[in-house]
Amino acid sequence: MPTTASADSANDIANNIAEAIAARKLPPGTKLREEALCRLYSVSRTKIRAALLILSKDKLIDMVPDKGAVVSQPSEQESREIFAARRIIEVALAREFTAKAKAADYRMLEKHLKEERSLLSQAPSKMRQQLLGDFHVLLADVVGNQVLKEIVRELVGRSTLITMLYQSERDAVCSSDEHSDFLAAARAGDADKAAELMLHHLSHVEAALNFDVSTSPAKKDLVSALLM
Repeated sequence: MPTTASADSANDIANNIAEAIAARKLPPGTKLREEALCRLYSVSRTKIRAALLILSKDKLIDMVPDKGAVVSQPSEQESREIFAARRIIEVALAREFTAKAKAADYRMLEKHLKEERSLLSQAPSKMRQQLLGDFHVLLADVVGNQVLKEIVRELVGRSTLITMLYQSERDAVCSSDEHSDFLAAARAGDADKAAELMLHHLSHVEAALNFDVSTSPAKKDLVSALLM
């Protein structure tokens, strides 16, 4: 995390807070106090509020009346429903991808997998979770159905936040391995196997989520949490 006054723009501040959320330094439900952020970054409330707006648009925080900004806390029911929708849509997507993907598409996705793996040995980060989610958006991109791509992007965006908050280190590695297994089945032209692996992958990610945030107590001092 940066030292005081190291972030010059609202976007920098938003990125730093996002990384703190991804690293579990700011658990779900943590209140983000404007005065603490002003002290940390040595900036005005105007810039802090701009940063919080960016985080709100990315759904990383919620702006709660009379409470201010708090780290988003997707409910278990909402999370289950999102993954149920993804299974319905992405199992069919797996078959479409297998039928339509070309050699260049596989090269592009293999490059993406290398980027995923390069971040797996590092501390949890927003970028790592985004790459794991983007793999699925890229599959939809290859299929070429714009409406489908928009639906997948929305669902993946929401589940990326969920995995950022509730997925373990071990399961992030498993997700990348399962992406590789899926790609091998699709490259072999086995649509049934590819669909089965996609179903298993999404079910595995959901089953591994830990919603017991009480095991990760929130830091009482926001400045200390961000500087750790």
